[in-house]
Amino acid sequence: MSVEISEAVLNYSLVSLAVMGVITLGFLAKLFYDCSKLAQNANKTTEIVNSELKPTLDELNSALKSFNKIVQNTNEGVGNVKLGLENVLAKTKIFSSNIVSGFLKGFLAVYGLFGRKK
Repeated sequence: MSVEISEAVLNYSLVSLAVMGVITLGFLAKLFYDCSKLAQNANKTTEIVNSELKPTLDELNSALKSFNKIVQNTNEGVGNVKLGLENVLAKTKIFSSNIVSGFLKGFLAVYGLFGRKK
């Protein structure tokens, strides 16, 4: 009897092992199928991103070039205003020094005139 029981247990174990193997193979097949689908979707996503990214980067590049031109034009304008103000201030300085010098000479002349008559 003992041999018959051990054979039955062995047969039951082998059948259980075979069923578990089939189930495991089924899960592995599904896993590989899902991984294949995931890789295909990732590839499509990458293609879409690449096709959409190039025009976006081109547009960004042109916008940055335009912005750079605006900044350069503004910089040139500020430089021109600075030169103009420096010229005006230099001429104002010369003019004011001439006025002060003339006023001082005139004051000394008038003072000299009034100072001699006394």
